[in-house]
Amino acid sequence: MKKFKAAFLLLLIVAILQACSTANKATEKESGGESSSLADELIVLRASDATSLDPHFITDIPSANIVHGKVYETLVVFDKNRNLAPLLAKSWEPVDETTWVFELNEGIKFHDGADFNAEAVKATFDRLLDPATSSPQRDKLGMIEAVTVDGEYTVTMKLNQPYAGLLAILASQEGSILSPKAIQENAEGLKTHPVGTGPFIFNSWTSGQSISLTTNENYWGKKPSYSKLTFKIVPEDATRLAMVESGEAHISDQVPVTELDRIDNSSTMSLFRTEGLAVEYVGFNVTDSLLSDVKVRQAISYAIDREAIISGIYDNVGTLANSAMSPMVVGYSKNVKGYDYNVEQAKSLLKEAGIAEGTTVKLLTSDRKERINMAEVIQSQLKGIGLNVDIQVMEYGAYINEISSHKHQMFIGGWGNATGDGDYNQYNLFHTASQGPPGNHFFYSNPEVDKLIEAARGESGLDKRAGLYEEAMKIELDEAVYIPVRNYEHLAVYSNKVKNFWLDASNYTMIADVEITK
Repeated sequence: MKKFKAAFLLLLIVAILQACSTANKATEKESGGESSSLADELIVLRASDATSLDPHFITDIPSANIVHGKVYETLVVFDKNRNLAPLLAKSWEPVDETTWVFELNEGIKFHDGADFNAEAVKATFDRLLDPATSSPQRDKLGMIEAVTVDGEYTVTMKLNQPYAGLLAILASQEGSILSPKAIQENAEGLKTHPVGTGPFIFNSWTSGQSISLTTNENYWGKKPSYSKLTFKIVPEDATRLAMVESGEAHISDQVPVTELDRIDNSSTMSLFRTEGLAVEYVGFNVTDSLLSDVKVRQAISYAIDREAIISGIYDNVGTLANSAMSPMVVGYSKNVKGYDYNVEQAKSLLKEAGIAEGTTVKLLTSDRKERINMAEVIQSQLKGIGLNVDIQVMEYGAYINEISSHKHQMFIGGWGNATGDGDYNQYNLFHTASQGPPGNHFFYSNPEVDKLIEAARGESGLDKRAGLYEEAMKIELDEAVYIPVRNYEHLAVYSNKVKNFWLDASNYTMIADVEITK
């Protein structure tokens, strides 16, 4: 027992130190005086609408950003330094490798009046893990065998195997605790009407236009300084920036890199930037008739000049990725290498694969400006090896549905790691069980990789775990499942009327402590 706890604590400490390596920078400028009265509404701009507001069905950070830490809360939470801290649970203890006991805070109510207690935690995870729910999150928490109530405010999680990343996944939006009353009375309604314990209560959702939240006057923690939080959907980059600059809105977390100088020179808005946990990549549907040939995927991998994309499209915001795992993620390895730009090698591989010059491949992207520009650069680069690229641009929600449905060929994607743990990358992106909505949009299946990922899940030794991930990542890249392009640097622009705003490394907008001067 003592040996297990010591090993686990060492893993946890190292994980936290690695995750804490994030560097962030706010180019904050002078705002109004301390005596200025505070505004009553915070307006946050989004480029696209949410796809769902139910944590058991949310599979993208933009949707999670609406409810995570705002409407919903978790048992544990990452603080500003990526340290794990208590939230709905006041303490926890690993009894052994597969048993965790959580002591819960008392006196907390859900927005619908239901009590937060051990029964609520059990109801949440029972729903998530029930195969009948068909939640795409189920396998992310599939190591939880049972949740038992051992007192009104004591809950025990029994795992089917050791899992070093348990606390990290419980701190992510997948670990959100839902109202048991809402689950019982109208579980389907949670997709459009979330009910949690958080500082904000859901008010309304006008599809394609806005989502409105109001302050929870009975919140058990520190109440926000404003009474209304509105997310407005504004697809146009220039319009979002102009709205923040003019004071019509307060925050936009999707910033065109072409506008950084404008923000820097502005007297009314500032830029927040932080190293992220996400990686941008070009993905292949490996079951497609053309792309099922590894030589074709390798040829395309050699033909794409990733450094040119980072410098030309992103103005060097972000760094060259060597895998699907950010350097900030526990389990990252610098020993894994992608494909260096080599046009002649690409042509040779296409010839070996018997691909005729002029063959067309479809490349799918969301309607984000940089992604479209990136698609056009890839189109030009692949033309140089004799492939024609048909670019398909979709609104974000439609794009997510398309890459989850097995209909695409190539796509430009990104994976935002919500936990800082390697399992969140490897299991969700590459395990056979994650094909489709959970994250494996490559529809990749390799029994050897599955075994390595599963072994890493249950390994408490950090070095052994990293070695398993390194082996899996080398196979994934050898088989050219995807092309790692860029380690994210997250950007947000905010009005100088706003204080105490920040982005975390997962690109969540942290707004609970925000104050807005009029």
